[in-house]
Amino acid sequence: MAGVYDGAVQELIDELGRLPGIGPKGAQRIAFHLLEQDSSEVDALVGAIQHVKQRVHFCEICGNVTESNVCSICSDARRLDSVICVVEEAKDIVAIERTREYRGRYHVLGGSINPIQGVGPDDLRIRELLTRLQDGKVTEVILATDPNIEGEATAAYLIRLLIPIGVSVSRLASGLPVGGDLEYADEITLSRAFEGRQRVHTATAAN
Repeated sequence: MAGVYDGAVQELIDELGRLPGIGPKGAQRIAFHLLEQDSSEVDALVGAIQHVKQRVHFCEICGNVTESNVCSICSDARRLDSVICVVEEAKDIVAIERTREYRGRYHVLGGSINPIQGVGPDDLRIRELLTRLQDGKVTEVILATDPNIEGEATAAYLIRLLIPIGVSVSRLASGLPVGGDLEYADEITLSRAFEGRQRVHTATAAN
């Protein structure tokens, strides 16, 4: 599609095409849809994008998106402090919350280990996770990374770090397709995954 349209139209199509999940044809459809809208509607969209960049940041505890220093889940006293579910991205929290099966806390890594993309363990929020485990309140860590190569590599790395700490470590497995993304899993699939999560290490009582 590059170079088909003049000036601003092609620039808009090119920028829209950079968004995840939007190909050249989709970018073209969105661009022409915006051209057909009233200026007020386009201004509202631009304003919403600007506001989210200005107001939204990451929770200082778990890394979830929030407009406050601490997200609503971390500030919810009804949540279990003994369990932390580790996810790759903040959007994965939404998928898990839809199941209504999980009442613990979360920790967002901010991605997965991917050497090809230049993403290593130090680029993720792993140090922050280990810090949260130091007080001994957490007894189980659920690894809910995506069931693909990068997610499995990240989970394996975390397991090696977490086992010596003495917490129980489990991994979402049953019901999740290999090679898929957690955010696209439906509620039933995720519910079954939680129910059938596999224990990879059980904390032992101190002598």
